[in-house]
Amino acid sequence: MAYTPPGQTRRRVHQFLQERLAAGSPPTVREVQQAFGFRAVESARAHLEALVREGRLAKLPGKSRGYRLPGRPRGSRAPRLVPLLGRVAAGDLSLAIQNAEGHLVCDAAPGGGELFALRVDGESMTGAGILPGDVVIVRRQPAAESGEIVVALVGDEATVKTLKLRRGRWILQPENPRFKPIEPAPGALQLLGKVIEVRRRL
Repeated sequence: MAYTPPGQTRRRVHQFLQERLAAGSPPTVREVQQAFGFRAVESARAHLEALVREGRLAKLPGKSRGYRLPGRPRGSRAPRLVPLLGRVAAGDLSLAIQNAEGHLVCDAAPGGGELFALRVDGESMTGAGILPGDVVIVRRQPAAESGEIVVALVGDEATVKTLKLRRGRWILQPENPRFKPIEPAPGALQLLGKVIEVRRRL
């Protein structure tokens, strides 16, 4: 196994645990060892115990699959896996090609509904705090209110923009003055969903 800094490896172990736990399949220490190619099971155990000490995992004593996410405040929502489906333009329209990159762990959205995630390309939404490389979590829905940020399909091309109602017509408004609004022809606009969360890796 190639050398990586311990902190980076621990983050990957934590993400692996989150995904397995959200899927309802807590791993054993040996499964963590195998997943990361550690030479000794004690290396996997050391990372898991460190995550417990940091408060990022909880452990039920005497159980081989006893690792759990820490207790969540009453009323909080259980985590779920959300598919990361590829990229979406935040600029000019681009072809809507799904290219699955895996899954993210996030809280269930209020009101339920299907969630998916997309990585953002382009700078047309910087004024709304959505930067190139950010990941948007989207609740799939066919309609939204004026002023909400959406992922929309125009023909075969997708984009993330602010939905606006002007003079009785829906337009896709960028949040960067360097970009022009998109005014779909009547019947050409299809909403894929509403953006409910933005994630950024520092």
